[in-house]
Amino acid sequence: MMFEREGTAWQRDTVGLGVWEGRGKVSIQGWGMSPMDRRWDGVSMDKTLGAYAILAAQRALEDAGVKPEEVDGLLVCPDNAEGTGGPSGSWGPTRPYFAPPYDSEEGLSIITGKWVLNNWPELTNVEYAPVDVPDIGKGLGMTAEALLAGRCNVAVYIYGMVNLEGRYRRGGDANISDSADGSRVWSFPWGMSGGNQFSNTFAIQQYCTEYGTTWDQFLGPFVVNQHRNGRMNPWSFYSLHEQHQLTIEDYLTSRHIVYPVRIWDCDRPCLAVGAFVLTTGERAKDMKQKPVYMLNHTEGRGGGARSSQEVMTDLQGWASLAAQMAYEGSGLTPSEVDIFNPYDGYSGMTPFWLEGFQWHGVKEGDAHAFFNDDIRVEGPHPFSSSGGNLGNGRSRTSMYIDSIEQLRGTAGKRQVTVKAETAICAYAPTGSLAYVCLANSV
Repeated sequence: MMFEREGTAWQRDTVGLGVWEGRGKVSIQGWGMSPMDRRWDGVSMDKTLGAYAILAAQRALEDAGVKPEEVDGLLVCPDNAEGTGGPSGSWGPTRPYFAPPYDSEEGLSIITGKWVLNNWPELTNVEYAPVDVPDIGKGLGMTAEALLAGRCNVAVYIYGMVNLEGRYRRGGDANISDSADGSRVWSFPWGMSGGNQFSNTFAIQQYCTEYGTTWDQFLGPFVVNQHRNGRMNPWSFYSLHEQHQLTIEDYLTSRHIVYPVRIWDCDRPCLAVGAFVLTTGERAKDMKQKPVYMLNHTEGRGGGARSSQEVMTDLQGWASLAAQMAYEGSGLTPSEVDIFNPYDGYSGMTPFWLEGFQWHGVKEGDAHAFFNDDIRVEGPHPFSSSGGNLGNGRSRTSMYIDSIEQLRGTAGKRQVTVKAETAICAYAPTGSLAYVCLANSV
């Protein structure tokens, strides 16, 4: 058993690396999602983060046609958005957060590879289980590299998001500081999420001034379409709990969080776990599902802001860099990308990814007109066909799942009517360069 630290040497985080040597040699063969809840109720042991992790992984194995004893690689991300200081147990209150008989948060609000192995006895042959598994934006790349290096042959990657009352995004040393230094003076008084809200707010306001539009006219149609796509997804939070279709009137009359950011511009924190089964491209040819090959994965950051706060030109530069790395490593060009599922944790992030990747010919300044055109899944420009985090809830998995389903032709009501042979998807917040490129043939 290999409970060890991997480091970051496997990451593809710079320009100039050329086409990925693993292109087409790794396939995503299965996916599984737990139900999506707003929070754990603190009572139901079948709805804890641990229980959902095992359930999601079992569903992924079933989807792939893989038995638990065939799994020899297990990669579980322990960081679940409880705080910036790592897993919640490392910074929680001085008293136990959960009342006795709970003596640990593992399996309740934290999942680790060790916990999954100890509580899923059918996993009998796991040989590779690193401890420093990153979030899904990087984790699928790490899993692919492990397969290429021969550390495992069939791997399961598990990623969970937790949402506990009074705990969410309030962890780590940064959030207990008595001072707000540097650019944090803009966001620290509003808490952790204020940083993302502020950075995108400034940039979008500049965008609206530069290109002659308003926040609501620009982002409203995109947000409404995200919710439409998400409600076509049977496991999304809104399909399970709030089936009312968001309208443009709902959006325009909703309250502001940080002006002009409206509440519907923000994804909803939820409790959910997603899992993925990956194997070698050669082995995938004889498995239950049609292979979805990885053409490239990228990681890294675009760099810091040039001033005290990120501005439009910063976000445009980072998006262009992310696109350059993704296209260089995959061998794709913008015109060859059929499905594009970028990150949308806040609506203001997404236009910059769209323009940076130049999907469907969109260039800087074009996103406003594009969002106000036909971007439905039935139309000619089915942008973010997953519905993303805005339309499904904050699982950070929908972009990957939809891309897999679109390439398989199994997306149901969300299945696009245009060609669906290649896809690019991401969990990549502002400044992140983490993207995965996929194809259904190589």
